[in-house]
Amino acid sequence: MKKSSVNSTISFIFLHFLSPVMIHSLPLAPALYVFGDSLLDSGNNNVLPTLAKADYLPYGVDFAEGATGRFTNGRTVADYIAEFLGLPYSPPYMSIERPLASQLTGLNYASASCGILPESGSVFGKCLNLNDQIDLFEITVKSELPNYIKGSNELSEYLSKSIFIFSIGSNDYINNYLEPDIYSTSKYYPPQPFAQLLMDTLAQGFQRLYSLGARKVVIFEIGPIGCIPAFTRTQKHSGQSCVHETNQIVSFFNQRLPALLSNLTSTLQGSTFVLGEANLLAYDAIRNPSKYGLADSSSPCCTTWENGTSGCIPFLLTRCPDAYKYFFWDAFHFTEAVSSIIAARCFNTSTCSPFNIKELVQL
Repeated sequence: MKKSSVNSTISFIFLHFLSPVMIHSLPLAPALYVFGDSLLDSGNNNVLPTLAKADYLPYGVDFAEGATGRFTNGRTVADYIAEFLGLPYSPPYMSIERPLASQLTGLNYASASCGILPESGSVFGKCLNLNDQIDLFEITVKSELPNYIKGSNELSEYLSKSIFIFSIGSNDYINNYLEPDIYSTSKYYPPQPFAQLLMDTLAQGFQRLYSLGARKVVIFEIGPIGCIPAFTRTQKHSGQSCVHETNQIVSFFNQRLPALLSNLTSTLQGSTFVLGEANLLAYDAIRNPSKYGLADSSSPCCTTWENGTSGCIPFLLTRCPDAYKYFFWDAFHFTEAVSSIIAARCFNTSTCSPFNIKELVQL
């Protein structure tokens, strides 16, 4: 991109977002920054030495660009939120071409198999844990964005109006605490102290993010892990559709999250931390699929190894003919249809509180 074109793009951003007048045909926020795990990863793991990849069909079979590294058949929650904001999809940080000028509308740092703790998911190879992702964002803020956004006040204003979304913590259970033969965490921490360890580590990460300029942060609860096929088809349970014991362990994380976010909002001046109540929404959709336009909430849509308890078999395009009616794409991840439900509810309703995203951008 020519320098004059870059300057024009930046001028356009600031004429809009530093003006008190909102022109509704323009984006609702200057940028969307994405953090988390495979529920939001858009291709970062493609270039990492890890087994946790989705850069092959049938992943992406319903996505315009094909298999990009998204762990679903189509768009993720982050993709839908970007659309609702009027922004392009946030590209994966690890795969983008430099210079950064064309990526001023946000970046994606999410990494499949990783979590809040450094060791979570390490059995699969390299991934970007919470601290790694914030390290990359720090590079973005301190070394890359200043090349295009001149002046500390302008950069601070840009970051303060941007939206930051997180979906993280699932792998601290799936690929750590609930794997006692591989990880020793559960031998040292009962469920409630482990949840508090995650809260404390998450709080440190959010404080770092705030120090780098983030002000509007949305984090989704961990979903009902005990309801995913990887667990319902491998663990003994009461015959209900979910493994209650697993959901109970994860509930200690979700129960602590509101207080953490409220405390951060009250102590970090000018910040707003929003809770995405994805657990109850997902659980209700699994138990009452027809209420959400779904027909199957227990089986993976794609063909997997081991009786529906794994990821999709690479390049095997056999799948359910109507993915939009399925909750699960593979044994761990949901379909584009579910992503659209979660994103729309968070953007427009009290599923995200104390503000939904449409309200958050107006603060």
